[in-house]
Amino acid sequence: MRFDLITLFPDFFTSPLGSGLLGKAIAQGIAEVHCTNPRDFTTDKHHRVDDEPYGGGVGMLLKPDPIFAAVESLPVLPRREIILMSPQGQPLNHDLLIELSTTAAQLVLICGHYEGVDERVRHHLVTREISLGDFVLTCGEIPALTIINGVTRLLPGTVGKTESLKAESFANGLLDYPQYTRPASFRGWDVPEVLRSGNHGAIAQWRFEQQCQRTRDRRPDLWETWQQRTPTP
Repeated sequence: MRFDLITLFPDFFTSPLGSGLLGKAIAQGIAEVHCTNPRDFTTDKHHRVDDEPYGGGVGMLLKPDPIFAAVESLPVLPRREIILMSPQGQPLNHDLLIELSTTAAQLVLICGHYEGVDERVRHHLVTREISLGDFVLTCGEIPALTIINGVTRLLPGTVGKTESLKAESFANGLLDYPQYTRPASFRGWDVPEVLRSGNHGAIAQWRFEQQCQRTRDRRPDLWETWQQRTPTP
């Protein structure tokens, strides 16, 4: 998987991309990440990438020409997506990460700043917009890094035990079950007896019940969706 970041701040990614499982995946060639700075494609002596919006208003907008030029300088792989990180976009969730990890070979991630980007970038360049949620950040680098991390961990070879991907939150539409490790008793708080019983059937049933209860209590929206998707026995 190739990731191309269109960013005014390439140094933002240096530490995260070199750490943990993400750093290992990049070192092993499972994923590759390239940064392209739109400022390198400006033509004025001040290298301006933003300007005032037509019609007035507060803040500045990223100009279209440096962004188009930056994207057009990239190699084009089959199954490429050009994504604008935007609070107006499609909410990011587990299903979308799976879709991107299995259907795309190249993700171009445009990191917005200031009051956003010229509308012509939306209409004539990007293939989709993605949002982390109903809030606004100071930059698009954080959402872009989230996509890189979320997609890369789903690529074959990144996670040692692929079974862990199938048992985590959202993998089956439910939140994850509670998990414990040693010691069996800590400050008077004991690990549930069923988990120490060795009865794998009982453990599986307990975990499923905990998933249902946790999802119902904490994310009623997910619980409702799961019920709609799950056939009634």
